[in-house]
Order: sequence, then C-alpha cells, then structure tokens
Amino acid sequence: MRWFALALVVLNVGVWQLSDSVKVGVQPAPAAYGNLPRVASLKVQVEPARSAQSLPGERACVTIGWIESLEAARALAENRFFTQGSDLSVEKVDRPLPSLHWVIVPPQPPGAALEQFQDMQNQGIDSYLVTEGENKNAISLGLFESRNAAISVLEEKKHQNLNAVLANFPRNQISYALSFEVSSEFVEEQIQAVEADYGVNFDFIEIKACEGVATPEKNP
Repeated sequence: MRWFALALVVLNVGVWQLSDSVKVGVQPAPAAYGNLPRVASLKVQVEPARSAQSLPGERACVTIGWIESLEAARALAENRFFTQGSDLSVEKVDRPLPSLHWVIVPPQPPGAALEQFQDMQNQGIDSYLVTEGENKNAISLGLFESRNAAISVLEEKKHQNLNAVLANFPRNQISYALSFEVSSEFVEEQIQAVEADYGVNFDFIEIKACEGVATPEKNP
C-alpha cells in the first residue's frame, strides 16, 4: 500500500512539472482590452512652423472688392470694426468686363452716314449714329450680351438690305475697393466682419505683407 501511495505522489509531481514547461514554452496572447492613452500623450511636442503673415505683431495689407458705389465704400470705411491706425483708403478701379456683341453698319463718310441714319429713322428702324471712337460715323443697330441674339438681329437687318456687320463693343465698369492694414492675426476676422456689414461675399480679396514696415533689429 505504501508503494502504491508513493507511486501516486511521484506521478503527480511529474505531471505538475510538465504543465509548467508547457506554460513557459507557449505564452498566451495579451488581452485585447485596456484603457486608451490620454490624447495629450499622443501629441508630438514640436513647435509648428509659422508663416510671415501669422507672426504676432506683423501687419498685413488687405484690399477687398468689389463695391458698386462710392457711397457704399465710404459707409464701409466708417465701419466700427476699423480702428485708428488702420491706414484705410477707398480705391476707384476701372475694371474690364466681357465685351458686348455689337450690330452696326460700318463707318462711312460723315455725309453718307448721316443721310443713311436719317433714312433709317424715317423707316422706324431703331438705331443711333456713333459720334466718337474708332467706329465714329458707324450706325449702331443694337448691343447684346448673347452672341446668338446678336446674330439673329444681324440676319434680320441683312434681310432689310442693310450692310450690317458684327463687332465687339469693349466696356469697363467703375468699382470701388477698400484697402487697409490689420494685424496678420486678425485678417480673416476683419474681412468677415466687413463682408457681414456689406451683406455679400467679396469677389476680390488680396492679402500681402505691408511694404516699408521696419522690423525691430535683434541684439547680437
């Protein structure tokens, strides 16, 4: 009986040692759960590069437009968002617009042009005599934004035995813009404030570093 009990003890010790060797040889995978790291610990602590316009104390020169009337431009210039020292000005700009399509009878000697114009007026044809410019002494039969509309009228006038042609009519539009200085840190805020006061988003916005602004010298 003693030998039987001793045999059982030896057998249990062997099984326990074998079990330990298996645990050491095959490590279980780590648990797939746990706490996420704090967000702050994930940030790379590197000083970001800053553009010249974003440096504190730098001044940006801003021009915004277009404003359709001088009165509206002056009203915006008196906006409470502008402070003293903004170097604010209103600029008048003669800007080009797309040309119109012009149906005309080509220029001719003054006497012939006047005679034909009077004849058209007597016939009730809507027209006027051009008195200046490179097409002086031509007879205008209509201005159109649509080329198709201009061609339609051109064909109609040709059927009336008029020597009409199609020409370009260049045109400009007087508009106004605001120019001002502002700290580069508040450029976007300033523009949004002026747009909100004007009630529309501007078509033209130019932002650049102000010229002739002295920067403080650094001590060696």
